[in-house]
Amino acid sequence: MNHKMVSNINRLTTHPSSVRPAAKSVHELKQEQQNFQQLLQQQKTQKLHVSHHAQKRLLARDLHLEPADYQQLDEAMTELAEKGSKESLLIYKDIGLIANIQNRTIITAMDMEELHTITNIDSAKFIR
Repeated sequence: MNHKMVSNINRLTTHPSSVRPAAKSVHELKQEQQNFQQLLQQQKTQKLHVSHHAQKRLLARDLHLEPADYQQLDEAMTELAEKGSKESLLIYKDIGLIANIQNRTIITAMDMEELHTITNIDSAKFIR
């Protein structure tokens, strides 16, 4: 075999996993970090949602939330998300709210007289 044939055989038999990817440049790393920071900021500024079920419960119980109330609930959800909460009980004024923190969604609402036993939550937050 000549040298050219050996070189071609070696090239064909080299396993792709043995080839290292090129190292990322400083610019690429900074761009990735900036993208990650933007993603975090977007998640922090996402507004909360109220499920259809929770809306019906609020109306049926004559419980009212004003825009400023939603702002405080949103801030509480952000804090809970930073701590790793998934399902939380939010106690706000005279209302108990069960919220999915990851989806930033209020799942259900109840008045204080209904707060006897709450299950399937991993955290609770009293909002003042």
